[in-house]
Amino acid sequence: MGGQVSSAGSFRGLPCASKANADWMSALSSRLWDVPLHQLSIPGSHDTMTYCLNKKSPISSQEPRLLQLLRKVLPCVTLPVVLKWSTTQVLSVTEQLDAGVRYLDLRIAHMEEGSERNLHFVHMVYTTALVEDTLTEISEWLEGHPREVVILACRNFEGMTEGLHEYLVGCIKNIFGDMLCPRGEVPTLRQLWSRGQQVILSYEDEAAVSRHVELWPGIPYWWGNKVKPQDLVHYLERMKSCGRPGECRLAPGHLVTRVSEGIGLALRSSGETERDVLGDVTVSTTGGQDVDIRAHVIVSATQGQDVDIFGVAVQPACPL
Repeated sequence: MGGQVSSAGSFRGLPCASKANADWMSALSSRLWDVPLHQLSIPGSHDTMTYCLNKKSPISSQEPRLLQLLRKVLPCVTLPVVLKWSTTQVLSVTEQLDAGVRYLDLRIAHMEEGSERNLHFVHMVYTTALVEDTLTEISEWLEGHPREVVILACRNFEGMTEGLHEYLVGCIKNIFGDMLCPRGEVPTLRQLWSRGQQVILSYEDEAAVSRHVELWPGIPYWWGNKVKPQDLVHYLERMKSCGRPGECRLAPGHLVTRVSEGIGLALRSSGETERDVLGDVTVSTTGGQDVDIRAHVIVSATQGQDVDIFGVAVQPACPL
């Protein structure tokens, strides 16, 4: 692709590393300002913080004992494989926000041998970045983009005690303050903008959620866990058959287009057939242009119908 990985772990030279989509929410059509967030498609990143995994880190205590043993006995063999498997992002969290990502998958952990209150992120190994520093970085970015809204999904919580949960929630409140949207009816962009709120904090610990109105329950995660693309498509087809969302849902995929500017585009079907746009697929629009859909998007485009597509995730509950 022509880019090079910097020392910070970001992939320079990629179009997605630009700031072209840094303010895409504020640029959305006014028709979408009163749509509840759970009915919008919002771009997200999987294992957001894996661009800064620590090469000197121990293997996560949740991983198999054999893998932890191999890390100690054959580190020169084991660690490169583990790092390659664990790394899902190359852009820093700020670069992801600049690229248009608005759902951040934050898997938080306390290292067994770490200091008392230093919380890290984890995906098989731990990150160099600390949670408090990262949340501060996100807050500072939001201050510079007052009409952008993010969903922060705090999950995993490896090694977390009740005391550490209270410490983390205290940090969240101190860092984001009035930016936090309290739990309740799913808001619209217009409502959030009018209240100066920019953060939906999804927190996968029911006890903590019950104690703090600033926290929202964990967003269900559609993880197909399939190796073959056709198996993943089959899984998502089955899930999407449930229809429109009744609550926030997260599904896998990726989003870019060559037909319209930015995120917040309109496509018109070819007029010949009804087409379902799902996950990683290519569809044909008016004029025969090919469009690469890289998003958590599910759309039905009937003859001559305009379809708005603007991001990632969201589906109703559906039995597997």
